Amino acid sequence: MYYAVIFTSIRTETEEGYAEMAEKMEQLAKQQPGFIGVESARNEIGITVSYWESLEAIKNWKMNLDHLEAQQKGRSTWYKNYKVRIAKVEREYEF
Repeated sequence: MYYAVIFTSIRTETEEGYAEMAEKMEQLAKQQPGFIGVESARNEIGITVSYWESLEAIKNWKMNLDHLEAQQKGRSTWYKNYKVRIAKVEREYEF
């Protein structure tokens, strides 16, 4: 069992600094205790799903100072809106 943080968003027209910040946040997340992995895609709606070992690891990531800065910049510049969902993954399988 582990957890998924599902971040869906609709972007503004502003591109300046977004790709660099997204890359920085992915690299930083990978260094956090409890991080398992991340997947993302974007068309009209963006979706990023990060996977974590525990709710505590998710909370610690949410409170990371660099991540807090990125969240603020996202609200003020890059996103029209976004939604975060946290789900418990009880089973997985793949082909």
